[in-house]
Amino acid sequence: MATASHTSTAKSSSARKSTATRKTSQARSKDAIAVLKEQHQAVKKLFGQFTKAKGESRQQSLASRICMELKVHTQIEEELLYPQAHEEIDDPELVDESLVEHNAAKDLIRQIEQTDPSDEMFAAKMQVLQEQIEHHVKEEETELFPKIRKSDMDLKGIGQQLERRTKELKAQMKGDGMGMH
Repeated sequence: MATASHTSTAKSSSARKSTATRKTSQARSKDAIAVLKEQHQAVKKLFGQFTKAKGESRQQSLASRICMELKVHTQIEEELLYPQAHEEIDDPELVDESLVEHNAAKDLIRQIEQTDPSDEMFAAKMQVLQEQIEHHVKEEETELFPKIRKSDMDLKGIGQQLERRTKELKAQMKGDGMGMH
């Protein structure tokens, strides 16, 4: 009997630890808006590094990283955030506008990936991409995100999905060797 009681206590203790770990993990996880703003900042920093970069090799490396980060970012927003936001916020046209901006950025990214860094248009395309992204980020952070925050969307849950999907896509892109051609 003492053994059964001890086993039951051990299982109960293990279950409490597992629940506590899950709760701690959920408490540490960022909400969707925090995840996306962090990604915005990372891309902004990369653009700053690109602007200061010397040499075609360094510029190509940074451009490749910027393009990969933006492809992942646009995909996760389109898969996980925008469909719900379109249904939940009081101004779904903001989501539509964001999708149009994403499409323009993705088109420019394809062009950049096919442009050699020695081409005189390479830097110009990167500059236009930076300007497009800065405009898009400003609109998201000042118009769309506040509306999403006021909605009933599960921002913690979506944040976890965004982080998980980001990791998956980055691993997939690195595995596929995606980047500059």
